[in-house]
Amino acid sequence: MNLLARAPILEQLAILSDTTRARMVGILERHELTVSELCDVLQLPQSTVSRHLKALADGGWVASRREGTSRFYSLALDELDSGSQRLWPLVREQVAATAAGAQDARRLSRVLALRPTTSEAFFASAAGQWDRLREELFGPVSALHGLLALADPSWVVGDLGCGTGQVSEALAPFVRRVVAVDRSAEMLAAAKSRLSHAENVDVRLGSLEQLPLETHSLDVACLMLVLHYVGDPRRVLDEAHRVVRPAGRVIVLDMLPHDHEDYRQGMGHVWLGFSATQMTRLLGQAGFTHVACRSLPPDPRAKGPSLFVATGTSVAGMSETDRPDRRTARTRSDT
Repeated sequence: MNLLARAPILEQLAILSDTTRARMVGILERHELTVSELCDVLQLPQSTVSRHLKALADGGWVASRREGTSRFYSLALDELDSGSQRLWPLVREQVAATAAGAQDARRLSRVLALRPTTSEAFFASAAGQWDRLREELFGPVSALHGLLALADPSWVVGDLGCGTGQVSEALAPFVRRVVAVDRSAEMLAAAKSRLSHAENVDVRLGSLEQLPLETHSLDVACLMLVLHYVGDPRRVLDEAHRVVRPAGRVIVLDMLPHDHEDYRQGMGHVWLGFSATQMTRLLGQAGFTHVACRSLPPDPRAKGPSLFVATGTSVAGMSETDRPDRRTARTRSDT
C-alpha cells in the first residue's frame, strides 16, 4: 500500500492552487472561449495559457470542442467527482473577490463584445450579395421552411392533390398528422416512396370532387398548384369546406391569370389561372369567410406565371342554404 499517495481532493487542490488556473476556471465557467480570447482576458502569452489549459484538461476541469478551425474551451464541472464540485464554489468565491478576478470580469465583457465585430464588417461589405450567398449556402427556401414551425403541432392537415408528396413531406415534422390525397395512382406511388419515413402521413387515393375524408376531419386544407387542373373549382372548394372543421382554414396556392395557352395541351391545365376577384368569390361561395388573396413576389429564376395565395376560414354551423351564392363559376370567361 502506497502511504504517500494523495487523496483525489488534494490532487485537485494542487491544480487550483495556481492563481492563473483558478482564474481560468472562473472565466470558463461563465463562457466558452478560444485560446486567443483567454489570452486577451488574462493578458498572458499563448504558450502560458496553453500550458495551464493542458493541466486543467488533465485534471478534468475543462472540456473542448472544435468549430471549424477554432477550438472552444469550457468548464466541465458536471464531469468531476462530487468532492471537486463542492470544492470549486469555495475557490471561486475567493478568486472573484481579488483585483485580478474583477479585471478578468471586465476584460471578458470586452472580449465578448468584440465577437460580433467580424460579422458586422462582413454584413457591411456583403449586403448587396447576401441573398445570393445565403441561397448558395442553404438553398432558396431555407427560411420559408423554418416558418413551418408556426403551424400548430396538434393540427391535422389535408394535402389535397398531393402529387409526389413534396408539401406533405415539408409539413409532416410540424403537425400531428397529414392526409395526402391524389387521384393519380402513379403520383401516389411516388408520394408513398417519398414519405415512407414519415409515420404521421396517411396517403389516400381519391378525387378532389369527392374526397375520401370524413366531414370536419381537418384543421387545414391545402390546395397547392392543384385548382387549375380541375373542371369544377367550386365543387372542389365545397368539398374542402365539408372536410374542414368549423373555424378551420383553407389555403389555395395557384397561378394568376396568364396567356400560356400551350399549358392546356402540354400539361393538361383546365384553367389559365385565377384572378383575386374570382378566387375570393369562389371561396365565399363555398362557405369560407375572412377570405384574403395575395399575389406572391416572383422568383427571378421562375419561367412560369406569377402565383397567389388565398386563405379562408370555415364558418361554424353554416349550412348549404346559408352560403352567400350557390351559383357556380364554371365559364372560361372568368379566367
